[in-house]
Amino acid sequence: MKHRMRGRFLCALVAAALCAALPAEPAADVTSSAKPTTIPRTPDGHPDLQGTWTNATITPLERPLQFNGRLNVTDAEAAAFEKDDARHVQELDQSGDRLPFGPSGSTGTGTFNALFFERGTELIRINGVKRTSLIIDPPDGRLPPITDEARLRNRTRGNARADATDVKHHPLSERCILGFDSTAGPPMLPVLYNSTYQIVQTSDTVMILVEMVHDVRIIRINGSHLPASVHLLLGDSIGHWDGDALIVDTTNFTNQTPFHGSTENLHVIERFERTGANQILYRATMIDPATFSKPWSLEYPFNAAPGPLYEYACHEGNYALPDILAGARKTDSRLTK
Repeated sequence: MKHRMRGRFLCALVAAALCAALPAEPAADVTSSAKPTTIPRTPDGHPDLQGTWTNATITPLERPLQFNGRLNVTDAEAAAFEKDDARHVQELDQSGDRLPFGPSGSTGTGTFNALFFERGTELIRINGVKRTSLIIDPPDGRLPPITDEARLRNRTRGNARADATDVKHHPLSERCILGFDSTAGPPMLPVLYNSTYQIVQTSDTVMILVEMVHDVRIIRINGSHLPASVHLLLGDSIGHWDGDALIVDTTNFTNQTPFHGSTENLHVIERFERTGANQILYRATMIDPATFSKPWSLEYPFNAAPGPLYEYACHEGNYALPDILAGARKTDSRLTK
């Protein structure tokens, strides 16, 4: 089980390479992303994205069928959904039979319970209206169908991971190399906990420090992509300003970091727009014809958080992986006798 402990973080190292981060702004209940007349700006005139932010939310990636494809709901409908979600989490947490939002069928594993979760308690609100899903395109709020090629590829990956005797077949998150569920992205999805980010910005670079596993994204402003033969775990991100929005283009992924089964040819286009003192509106579009039948997009806010970021001590407490390997080898030794 991975452990988190509070500590002074890596800001000094980041500052040496970039610049010191601005103090985090106080958290606020942002109810509208309507563009204000003025937004914080850096000395070069661009919107200032710096600070500590969170995208924690109970809004699901895909739209629940109960909303019949509706992107927006009334506050009363949202309140009913939020109340039901809280009740469901409490019931699962108290029963001990199954971890809330854990792997299907997991029982009594002794790992996380709801105390560790930082999902928030509400659906996201954009332009004053509550949203039912992070996905905004396709219009039904559901992931587009994947290709036959992707289905075969996913089965092959699953079979490889079933070979517990080889550490390389385990996900990067189990090996403490990268956070899980695309916390660092792109796209940067909210997860069960540690959905906090610190952004440091200069005229030619934007750095995003992720609370989960200390992942760091570096976005080069007005840069050029690396050669196609160079692949990075978080992809190669370059950005440019389109008015008051930062547009980030990421390619050059590896085959070790599939997003919903994607290939290393995944292409992600992100948009960061500072919409007020306490909010950044984030959009991302995923393009991978070998995996998804068509491009798809999501949208949600990053809200100002008081900080600080917490240390995610992964390797220090990662007893699960060596235990899994030892157990598998013990089983093999019995079978060969």
